[in-house]
Amino acid sequence: MTQERRIIVTKADLERIQRVIDLHSGGRNAVLSDMLDQELARAEVTTSEDVPPDVVTMNSTVVFEDEMGTRRAVTLCYPQDARSDEGRISVLAPIGSALLGLSVGQSIDWPFPGGRIRTLRIVSVPYQPEASGHFNL
Repeated sequence: MTQERRIIVTKADLERIQRVIDLHSGGRNAVLSDMLDQELARAEVTTSEDVPPDVVTMNSTVVFEDEMGTRRAVTLCYPQDARSDEGRISVLAPIGSALLGLSVGQSIDWPFPGGRIRTLRIVSVPYQPEASGHFNL
């Protein structure tokens, strides 16, 4: 599922995401919640003020590419704000869980529905709330 690479999560994001995991752990998103929880268990936790500007945090806009070279820009959000047609991807969705905490240039092999493993690589983080001084999104 994961490669040995460092992921970074802010303390504020970790606390909020943990509430999301707790809320969804027994429902239809239980497997996705568990995968996300496993990723968070190995994350380096930092303050919002100290997170590097090229790390994918909650509410960041990120450009990533898959193993086929297809690029896509999405905004990582909480489940209640997800709108895939608007490019707003939930942290509980496979792509959202995979991207969280990665830095520009990092890649990950992540399981997707149907048993497929996709490789995703971070190309850029055009907007990160913390880098813009928006600490309460």
